[in-house]
Amino acid sequence: MKKTVYLARPVPIEVRQYLEEHCDIIEWQGEGRISRDEMFELLSRADGLLTSGNPINAELLDHAPNLKIVSNVSVGYNNYDLDEMRARGIIGTHTPGVLDETVADLIVGLMLAAARRIPELDQLIRQGLWKKGMQEEETFGLDVHHATLGIIGMGRIGEAVAQRARFGFDMNVLYHNRNRNIEAERKSGARYCSMDELLVQSDYIVVMTPLTKETEKLIGREQFAKMKPTAIFINASRGQIVDETALIEALQSGSIRAAGLDVFEVEPVQLDNPLLKMSNVVLMPHVGSATKATRIDMAMLAAENLVAGLSGQVPPNVVKELQDLH
Repeated sequence: MKKTVYLARPVPIEVRQYLEEHCDIIEWQGEGRISRDEMFELLSRADGLLTSGNPINAELLDHAPNLKIVSNVSVGYNNYDLDEMRARGIIGTHTPGVLDETVADLIVGLMLAAARRIPELDQLIRQGLWKKGMQEEETFGLDVHHATLGIIGMGRIGEAVAQRARFGFDMNVLYHNRNRNIEAERKSGARYCSMDELLVQSDYIVVMTPLTKETEKLIGREQFAKMKPTAIFINASRGQIVDETALIEALQSGSIRAAGLDVFEVEPVQLDNPLLKMSNVVLMPHVGSATKATRIDMAMLAAENLVAGLSGQVPPNVVKELQDLH
């Protein structure tokens, strides 16, 4: 008898076909967004859940007595209440690896766009402000090549960024991590250093840590105060890792030069957020992995994780905190 999975999000057709070979699928068929009560009713029949951000907490799990595995279509899993899942013996998986190169591309794009003021100067042209006689200094940006890049969090995506920086732009790469990443040092020549040294020395600072209790608001007033006034700050991990108020203050005061952001404390961004009015900030709507090919790969990996767990196998990508449950 097939296990039942609840799809909390749409999946590509090839992923649906794969799931249908192994599972019975239930999903919301109504118009608009599903209500909590309707979601809980569907979950009450589910052995597995495929999602990309639903909070997996005590309330949800109380309504899912048969649930054995939750599969995130995401490398991050801060939506998991790990203590609750552990207490109930529920496996949690994620999708690392398949999105690394795509996210790294976006990070480099944010660096270039902020450094060379690409969105700002695009708007200058569109608004008819590019005129003869302009002082060329008005359009000056900063070089990326041969500058110093500091990476906070040298996981797979950090490694991919480091290689692009070193071999694409001949940058000097510093990094700070909980542990040294010898492989990253070998591949890109990245140098491990303290957080303070990285903040003081780097021309570009990229945050790529997971969101945990330890990393929440990791970057705040104290950290921005140590950066160069010409520094460009990039965040494509999670918005809550940065004290957004402190970031806004640093940008407004000139404590740092610019920022490139794919993530925010509150998403979608509120229209009164000062970041929206700053010409020295490049904004993206949390789209680090958003290419068709990568999203298909992520959804398929999440489906494979789900099917493996429901088949009594060890899923290939159980989150590290729950790996002893199987």
